[in-house]
Amino acid sequence: MTLDVTRLRIILDWGTTSFRALLVTPDGTVRDRIETEEGIQSVREGDFLGVLQRAIAPWRAAYGFLPVYAAGMIGSRNGWIEMPYVPTPADSRDLAAQVKNLPLPDGGTITFLPGLTDRSAHPFPDVMRGEETQLVGFGLDKDITVVLPGTHAKWARIAGRRIAAFQTLVTGEIFSTLSRHSFLSKVARRPATSNWDAFLKGVALVRDDKRTAGLLTHLFAVRTGWLSGALVPEQMTDYLSGLVVASEFREAKALGWFTDGDRIAVVGDDDLVEVYERVAGAFGLSLEPAPEDAAVRGCLAVARIAEDIHPAA
Repeated sequence: MTLDVTRLRIILDWGTTSFRALLVTPDGTVRDRIETEEGIQSVREGDFLGVLQRAIAPWRAAYGFLPVYAAGMIGSRNGWIEMPYVPTPADSRDLAAQVKNLPLPDGGTITFLPGLTDRSAHPFPDVMRGEETQLVGFGLDKDITVVLPGTHAKWARIAGRRIAAFQTLVTGEIFSTLSRHSFLSKVARRPATSNWDAFLKGVALVRDDKRTAGLLTHLFAVRTGWLSGALVPEQMTDYLSGLVVASEFREAKALGWFTDGDRIAVVGDDDLVEVYERVAGAFGLSLEPAPEDAAVRGCLAVARIAEDIHPAA
């Protein structure tokens, strides 16, 4: 079958530390991808256009000026242009209505997708950029809590075919800082493969602690476990990971994001999905299947609606 190049799209997942461009067909098949470490924080003098042009030059040479859709931190205050946040509850059409189409000086267009805000969050409105496409791609057809692991993990509630609410927990950033720059990093040695036994020991400590104690009281156990001989240096990083992610689940439960025996979904496309699924199982939760390409599906869904709403986009 001959490829109809006029129906190809380029989807950008352009974050703080990385740049990812995907060449996709209408059904979401990824025909090619380009990934670099040119996240928005490393782009010199705001030359986002230059980064984009260099990255997709081979595709333009082969297929011409394809429509580009950009999600993620590229639409933040520190990115190319600052996109608005659509308030929850919101669905695909609400997001598509707020896209911004920008002509590129050498031809073609780039369309920026908005972020999402939950104004009911305490103490200030919560925000996300990029994860909303994962939620749309997962599907808004069932009422369920969805967890989106990452540097700033998100817990979101889908209800009434809309993204109803969400909460950010900075689990990934806490783990990264502690494992690389704290007193724990002086001794811990990162193993070549995950030590799930050590990880689940950390999870169990948090899950089974009947006290009201939180993460701060558990963290020093990584060091005292080593001092007492209960942990060896190769176990400490995974034990820490178990403590931190289980603390996220414990806090999410306290905030009402799930109750015992609930069914939730974990949506992502990296190793963190398995990490979170293991913790979910340890907390007695069942898992709804989720596609690895949820972000691509969601971006395409918003793009199709945006093309109907804004024919020039």
